[in-house]
Amino acid sequence: MQAAFTLFRTSDTLSLFAAASPSVSSRSYEFRTQLSFPQRLVFCRAETDGAVSLVNVPPSLLLAEREEAKAVLHMFLTNQGMNRVSAARKMKKLDLFVDHLMSRLHTVYKTRYLVGRELTTPEIRDALIPYLEELVEEHGDSFVEVLEYFPIPLVKEKSTETVPKLSSNVIDTSTTTTTTPVSTVSEPTKKPTTTTRANNITDTPKLPPHVVYLEQLGMERDVIKEVIRKFPAFGYYSLEGKIKPVVEFLLDLGIAKSDIPNIISKRPQLCGISLTDNLIPTMAFLEDLGVDKKKWAKVIHRFPALLTYSRSKLQTTVDYLYEMGLSSQDVGKVLTRYPSIISYSVEEKLRPTADYFSTIGVNPAVVMSRCPQAFGLSIESSLKPVTEFFLQKGYHIADFALMASRYGAIYTFSVEDNLLPKWEYFISMEYPKTELVKFPRYFGYSLEDRIKPRHEFVKESGVQLLLNQVLSLSDEDFQKLVKRKVKKKNACA
Repeated sequence: MQAAFTLFRTSDTLSLFAAASPSVSSRSYEFRTQLSFPQRLVFCRAETDGAVSLVNVPPSLLLAEREEAKAVLHMFLTNQGMNRVSAARKMKKLDLFVDHLMSRLHTVYKTRYLVGRELTTPEIRDALIPYLEELVEEHGDSFVEVLEYFPIPLVKEKSTETVPKLSSNVIDTSTTTTTTPVSTVSEPTKKPTTTTRANNITDTPKLPPHVVYLEQLGMERDVIKEVIRKFPAFGYYSLEGKIKPVVEFLLDLGIAKSDIPNIISKRPQLCGISLTDNLIPTMAFLEDLGVDKKKWAKVIHRFPALLTYSRSKLQTTVDYLYEMGLSSQDVGKVLTRYPSIISYSVEEKLRPTADYFSTIGVNPAVVMSRCPQAFGLSIESSLKPVTEFFLQKGYHIADFALMASRYGAIYTFSVEDNLLPKWEYFISMEYPKTELVKFPRYFGYSLEDRIKPRHEFVKESGVQLLLNQVLSLSDEDFQKLVKRKVKKKNACA
């Protein structure tokens, strides 16, 4: 069980239906604890002498509560006038809102988690139905759309009060002492009934400008919902003040328009950063650290979060790369080719991994410069199994250390799906084991598309080639080499 402390409004669960308050200092916050369970996130709090007590709730109970919440929502929609078939169809689009209802239950009944008691159906209804009624009262005709587009806050139309106009030819002063204005405007239309409102759900609501803009860039609405759900502040970002300037800046760097949605979905915080005060200065700082300024488009596409890290975090990682023994040129290459390296903790990830490589005779600086992604792998579940695989095949630790130094990517392959089948085929090729020490890159080629076809062609030709020659040459050069070998063999016969 993993606990992480987060801040929540003391008044209630965060609601995205209301506009964000411009004032943060006036808010009151308290600490709550967020627990990570296999199926759902559950929030609870108990104050006993300032301490926090937690009880793990079985996932099956949470799933049962979720089904109850869905049933309550379905019943509420039908009570609003929607037929059962339409309500069932609409429910398929409301998963994010159902999650929100679950969050509401956890807030209302937070003490339940202290004893692990399952909520009854009446308790669930008592918590959710009044809340749904509040939403109907608040959003009126847009109620169903609010649920469907949750957590995207819909733009409310400004209400304009109709002021009756005076008509000079309808004032009669002979019978009364006061003038009675008569409006020439027609009677206002009757407010739709709940049945009309619930069934009239096909009209497109007025979405915030930034949502429309992102859809025009090719970002799916479900993706926008997920971004806002994970990072609620994005729902209130200004289009002209924040999002659009950042997008246009990224396009000017050479990033393809089709890549913008993916970049924003990975790191929406990027759109909240000031270009002049933060983004551009951070890029200049990274260029000083070695990032190739000609390749910013590729760097940002690979790891958009790079530009959102503090300078102290960036400098700490780079300092450790120098401590490992990398040159300034190597540091620049690592940051450019694999910017995700910045996200790894020096003390919890990079240093322990480097220490492991050192214990088996592999120079960690060499692996970092050639295959930095190896430092993102688990020592126990990824690195050790690969090392043990080759030791079990009869290689000495020094031989494998040489293989890993020459081709660090060997650690990124699955033992069962990659190394084992290629090893078994290698044995059938009748090469000595030392060929893999000389050319460990063998494991990086496709078994079906390159290794087998080329080996069979060489075998049919009756010639012998080094493993390196069989696989590393281009198709054209490979064909030429085999022909030369065949011609030489025939000349000597």
